[in-house]
Amino acid sequence: MLVVMARDRLGMLTSAAARYGDAARLPVGHKQLYLFNHPDYAKHVLADNAANYQKGIGLVHARRALGDGLLTSEGDLWRKQRRVIQPAFQSRRIAAQAGAVAQEGAALVERLLVQGRRGPVDVPTEMTGLTLGVLGRTLLDTDLSRMATIGGDFAAVQDQAMFELETLSAVPTWIPLPRQMRFRAARRRLQRIVDQLVVERTGHTANRDDVLSRLILSVDGEDDPRVGRQRLRDELVTLLLAGHETTASTLSWSLYLVDRHPEVREKLRSEALEVLGSGLPTFDDLARLRYTSMVIEEVMRLYPPVWLLPRRSLAPDRVGDYHVPAGADVVVSPFTLHRHPAFWTDPDRFDPDRFAPSATSGRPRYAYLPFGAGPRFCIGNHLGLMEAVFVLAMLMRDLRLTKVAGHAVQPEPMLSLRIKGGLPMMVTPLR
Repeated sequence: MLVVMARDRLGMLTSAAARYGDAARLPVGHKQLYLFNHPDYAKHVLADNAANYQKGIGLVHARRALGDGLLTSEGDLWRKQRRVIQPAFQSRRIAAQAGAVAQEGAALVERLLVQGRRGPVDVPTEMTGLTLGVLGRTLLDTDLSRMATIGGDFAAVQDQAMFELETLSAVPTWIPLPRQMRFRAARRRLQRIVDQLVVERTGHTANRDDVLSRLILSVDGEDDPRVGRQRLRDELVTLLLAGHETTASTLSWSLYLVDRHPEVREKLRSEALEVLGSGLPTFDDLARLRYTSMVIEEVMRLYPPVWLLPRRSLAPDRVGDYHVPAGADVVVSPFTLHRHPAFWTDPDRFDPDRFAPSATSGRPRYAYLPFGAGPRFCIGNHLGLMEAVFVLAMLMRDLRLTKVAGHAVQPEPMLSLRIKGGLPMMVTPLR
């Protein structure tokens, strides 16, 4: 089963859910993996009894690649980090960032217009540039466009993190495998980048409420400066990765699916013209871009950026009628849960109308988990949604993006659910 997981992670989970139903116990190497695929079970593991479940398989092993940032840390350290970062994601502050998000979206449109004249553009690459720009301006109060290699470096980090999962961290990182050598080089570059960010900001944190300033202040009191520096590095690398990767993935899948459904594309453009006219979106427009929001929600149903929520039980537990021993690896997969036929009619079909207000009543809350659930609910969900809605609306209003004929599109389940091998699209101006 370990070989199957390495070759086809989504296929393994999908076939297990289809064959065994809402609960399955799967052999993975020397471990037993408990898959729960029902809203009630997800609620129990992620929310009701969350204190009994720490981060599990995958994220535990990713710690060797990512360190102890918010994504992988546990206990008191995680709670402290979350308290430090949380104020930067308050609704009022995110609303104030709407202008920066819209400006970055407008810059993306202009880049695509220019690059599209030369031939196909790679959508995931362009979306990564967009989301890094937004992250830099809204959360770090800095310009990340000067850091040209950062997207490729994060790809190397993700590749190593998934290798750690597939091998259960059995391969020492010093072994000179090509993957591990790329990872070590990427990690060194990323650490230099975050060190540079810290040096530039140190001494200039007064009256600033961005994440970078908050993190610098939070480690000032560490007894061991080396521990503080490493914590700062880990947190910033994690923030840079998680803060851009999930939204870039959602927008890439959105453009792919919209291209396949011309009727959706036309409705999106009509709404964008009506709501935005020829201007930039404002925060008040977010509620008015209702159909665009429904499209984004449906994209995240079919291709949730966080496709796996791994946990490890601390004590024995009972999930529904199923016994879970202490130390068990437990997973909830939004990818399979979002396709559960008991809660989603024709679940593989792309249908944004599933998220019309009249269609959502009666659906279990935990049947849809694009941002996770419980105490570890994604801290950046509001910013990510605003960014995805604004940018999709602007792209649909101003451009037509069409997939290059013959290019096969497949999901690649890394730390987020990416498009394997990129997505080349032709750009046609509509203005």
